[in-house]
Formats: sequence, C-alpha cells, structure tokens
Amino acid sequence: MRVCNLSSGSDGNCTYVETDNVKVLVDIGLCASEVAKRLKILGVEPSQINAILLSHEHNDHIKGLDVFATKYKTKIYVHTRGVGAVYIKMRKLPASQIYSFDDLPFQISDLCVDNVSLPHDSVHCSGYILSNGSRKISIITDLGHTNDVILNKIKGSSLVYLESNHDINMLKSNPNYPAKLKARILGKFGHLSNLDCAKAIEYLAKSGTKQIMLSHISRKNNTQSLAYTTVCDYLKSVGIVEGKDIKIATTSINMSTIFRLN
Repeated sequence: MRVCNLSSGSDGNCTYVETDNVKVLVDIGLCASEVAKRLKILGVEPSQINAILLSHEHNDHIKGLDVFATKYKTKIYVHTRGVGAVYIKMRKLPASQIYSFDDLPFQISDLCVDNVSLPHDSVHCSGYILSNGSRKISIITDLGHTNDVILNKIKGSSLVYLESNHDINMLKSNPNYPAKLKARILGKFGHLSNLDCAKAIEYLAKSGTKQIMLSHISRKNNTQSLAYTTVCDYLKSVGIVEGKDIKIATTSINMSTIFRLN
C-alpha cells in the first residue's frame, strides 16, 4: 500500500491510498484543481482515482467533490446514514455515482474498507479502516471523544491518522472564539484535544501500532509543535518513548509523508 495525506485541517482534508489494483481518496476537502495538482506530484492522474470515501458532509471534507467526481466520473462511497446530507449539497453529481454502505466491511477490488461511527456534530461521520492483506491503516478524524468500539476497530493498524485538533487551554483563552463555538469544539461531538489524542495513542501503542500522524490540527487553537510535544510528553509519562516504541509525526494543509506498507 502507498498512503499520503494531501491535506489535513479546517482548510481541507484529503488522503490518498493505493494498492496494486485500486486508487482511492478518503475525503476531498480541497478544490478539484488542487487535488489534481497534488495527485500528479505522486504520479497519479485524477482519472485514475477509482473511488472517493467520504467521512461526512462538512465542507472541509467535500469541497472538491462535486467538480472532481463529475469531471472524472469517480464513484463516491458514503455511509447510508450520511448519504442524504452529502447529496443535498451536490449540484452536478448524478445520484448514480453515489454508493451507500452500512456498518459491514466491503471490498473495492483488493482494498477492504471497514468503517466505524465517530461522535461528531454531523448527520453521520465515518472513520475508515483500510486493509490489503496484512497491511492495515486507519483514518480517524472529526470526533469529540474516543470509545472502546473505535479503539478496538483501529487497534493493530500499522499507520493511524488520528485527530489532535486543539490545545484545551489555547482554545479556552482564544478571544476570537465565542463561548458557543468553544463549547461545541470541546464537547463530546466536537473535536479531539491533544491530551485525549495522546490517551488514545497510549492504547494503540500497546496494541501494536507503530506510526501515528497527528491530524486535523487547528491553526488557531494549536500548533504542530504543541500537538507533538503534548502527545510525546504524555506518552513518556506512561512509559512509551517516541521514536522507540512508536513514531509520531504531524500533518498540515500541505502534503505530508508518503508511506509504503509492504
């Protein structure tokens, strides 16, 4: 498998995943032309994308969907509980290109697609667990908290993109965020803080995960260095050493590390 996050954060989310036989995007929160540009850096033509897996209907996850999928006739996959919310935002995309799925795993060629419901203030939000043989990755962003169901689904993943959205104190002291918005982000259906992310990573590290990409990092209530430091300091306090027991890195609005899972 080849995996690369093309963008992560409130300005747009999009991750590329490739096996021997299929090329997919998870979300498409950048404009279609920018997604095409970034795919070409990977040596991939936009017309080669077999499917787009959508997490939910918020604009930072579907911004380029209508134009991209209409132009390239790309198949769209979205959970049955969220398909209506996605389709209502489309102006060009024909319904025949949208495929709904339930809670059970399904195949796109040699890629197994599993999903888990995430607690977020959308109509429905899906986290994805993608596998090809023994290779398994998980993309888990936009959630207010973790739970045993989510963690058990993603444990054993070699690579996890996990939300580390905000620093709690930085968010609380942000003078430009009204109280209602702060409450939404901090709530059980908002976004995952650095500390809560770190606690989830503790579990994942003990279950075999070796690489975490801190994702959906807020530009206004967090920094990449703060997310990284908070997570690593917490892990160290429970006996888990970054670089030895698990590797931690960050994503941003720019393309991040290209992973090849053999």
